[in-house]
Amino acid sequence: MAGTNGKQKTVRDMILSLGLIGLMAAVIYIFIPHDDSPHEPPRVDYRVELLTARRAASYPVAAPEGLSGSWKATSVRYAGDAFEAWHLGFHGPDGAYVAIEQSTQKASAFIDSASQGARKTDATQRIGDRTWQRYKGERYDALVLEEKGATTVVTGSASFAELTTMAQALKTA
Repeated sequence: MAGTNGKQKTVRDMILSLGLIGLMAAVIYIFIPHDDSPHEPPRVDYRVELLTARRAASYPVAAPEGLSGSWKATSVRYAGDAFEAWHLGFHGPDGAYVAIEQSTQKASAFIDSASQGARKTDATQRIGDRTWQRYKGERYDALVLEEKGATTVVTGSASFAELTTMAQALKTA
C-alpha cells in the first residue's frame, strides 16, 4: 500500500506543475506586448537599379512615372544571367500587390511564371498605342504586352483597373 501513495503524489505533482506552467504562459502572453497587425513592407528607392537595368538590358526597361504617392515601391531587381529579367513591385492604393515584370525569356514560360499561372482570356485592352492581352488567374490577374525582344507583364492581386493604371504610367525613357 505504501507504493501506491507515492505514485499518486508523483502524478498529482506533475499535474500541478503543468497547471503552473500553463498559468505562467498565459500571464506572459497577456502582459508582454505583441503586435498582430500585418506589417507593411518598407518603401524601396528603385532609381539606381532602374538606371543600371536601362544601361544593361537589350530592350527598353519600363518603370512608372507620375503615379500618386499612395503607390509604394516595395521590391526591385534586375538579372541578366540566363535571360534578362526586370522586376519592380508595388503596393497599390488599396494595399493590393502590383508588379511590372519584363524579360527576354520565352514568352509562354515567362508569362506563366510572372502571372503565377494566370490563363489568357479573349479580352484585350488598348492602353496608349498598344494592345495588351488580359490574363485571369486564381491568385493574380495580368496585362501582357508581347513585343519584339521582350515581354512585359503587369500583374498582381490588384484589380484590372489598378493594373491598367500601372500600365498607363509605364515609360521606357
